[in-house]
Amino acid sequence: MKTLSIQELHEAFKNLKKDELILDVRTPGEFAEGRVPGAKNIPVDVVMKHHAELKDFKTVYIYCRAGRRAEMAVQMLNLQGLTNLACVDEGGFPDWEESGFEVSHD
Repeated sequence: MKTLSIQELHEAFKNLKKDELILDVRTPGEFAEGRVPGAKNIPVDVVMKHHAELKDFKTVYIYCRAGRRAEMAVQMLNLQGLTNLACVDEGGFPDWEESGFEVSHD
């Protein structure tokens, strides 16, 4: 599993390519309160149902609030053979906000 920091996620966000995805595995309520712009929300409890669509990306950058759910999502998707995953393991969305990075809200 490739891991990255919030700062590295921000670099990926700034240079995101069409074959890359930022995936937020928090709840829909958390996602609605604020998220990385352009991120797709698939809560960790249903992420396995989406493994087929996620395998089509070159890289899927996964984050949550603190890192635990992102790691769980990566572990579950690895069991489905996905190797294109990068997990934010140092912090999560609150750290994104505290860094002053752009945030989208509903």
